[in-house]
Amino acid sequence: MLVFLSIIATGLMGADTNLSLAYQAFVFLCLLFIAALAGTQFSRTRVEAERVLPRFGSVGLPVSYRVTLTNLTAQPQRGLSVTEDLADPRPTLERFISTPEPGEEERNWYDRNIGYYRWTWLLRQNVRGRVNEVPCPALPPNGSADVRLELTPLRRGVLRFDAVAVACPDAFGLFRAFVRVPLPQSLLILPKRYFVPPLALPGQLKYQQGGVALAASVGESEEFVSLRDYRPGDALRHIHWPSWAKTGKPIVKEFQDEFFTRHALILDTFLPVAASEVFEEAVSVAASLACTVQAQKSLLDLMFVGPQAYCFTMGRGVGHLEQLLEILASVQPCCDRQFNSLLRLVLQHAGDLSGCLCVFVEWDEQRREFVRHLREMGVPLMVFVVTEVGAPKPEPGPMAGEPERFRQLEVGKVAAELAKL
Repeated sequence: MLVFLSIIATGLMGADTNLSLAYQAFVFLCLLFIAALAGTQFSRTRVEAERVLPRFGSVGLPVSYRVTLTNLTAQPQRGLSVTEDLADPRPTLERFISTPEPGEEERNWYDRNIGYYRWTWLLRQNVRGRVNEVPCPALPPNGSADVRLELTPLRRGVLRFDAVAVACPDAFGLFRAFVRVPLPQSLLILPKRYFVPPLALPGQLKYQQGGVALAASVGESEEFVSLRDYRPGDALRHIHWPSWAKTGKPIVKEFQDEFFTRHALILDTFLPVAASEVFEEAVSVAASLACTVQAQKSLLDLMFVGPQAYCFTMGRGVGHLEQLLEILASVQPCCDRQFNSLLRLVLQHAGDLSGCLCVFVEWDEQRREFVRHLREMGVPLMVFVVTEVGAPKPEPGPMAGEPERFRQLEVGKVAAELAKL
């Protein structure tokens, strides 16, 4: 930039060659500028890259990972820097046509038909992360060097990498050529999670017909199921000594759980738009509650409706928190099904549930009727309603008898409200 501005300045001052010698500097800087620009077209940098990504990332938490560069030439390479070439965030024509921007109907006729604001909004939705640029140590001939890049995840979902981009300066240091090393990979970005104190979950121990066949811990019934290999943390009193003597390795007795707490985490996915901050916060609330319930050793059924109705069970040897978070990382709003399909899903499992944690994105008559129906069945509930910034506080409605179990979570204040639970 300094050379470019100097060219402009000397060009203005040296317009009359009889009055000033600035034209000489102008010619010199122009030649320098052209030579540097041409030098980027003949870069001899040839490198190979290897990227080592972690298994997961989380929204808002920087992710550090390693990239190894290998010099494929017999000449040392200096002054290089490394960054990432992420997947193209531009939306497809089909998605651009079918996905209106939230609040687009309030824009004037020109903005609605030109579609500029819809385009920029979709671009922001598709940018799931940013990677910093890091200088690379000098690469010896046919040698390698490691650099650590830092990724900042911005949105949950699958973040795709296309290539490692290596910046190579010209001999004068005025321009850089970028060498793309194709290296397609992907990283799953988990939802943002907030701190939630231990909850006084509704409901008590309930009898489960047949128990949970895969449960690894001992239940109230202590009904023997089978023998299995010892796992760290198993009680010594459950060791089956005759089997240990036969096999030469520790074997323990496995018992079947029949009385335990089982809660449903109900996520409301019914939105008139394809994406919104309210829905993203609702997913984050569900992920935060799942982490808390997992710590309290209760079975948890995540229930939501997408292309079909889903129920995923986590806890006590049946499923793992990581699997549930993976599901929440990919869940999308449901725009083509009726809200009653969620009620039918919950009613199929209502007889086994000790209670329900409901995360709603609206608090309309359908949601109130949903809550009223479960309360009439005697299912204890805890209701969270995620609202827009500045939205009025909703009336508890059917939860008026237990106002402490009805919470409004305003976008931007979710962390503070959950910390008060």
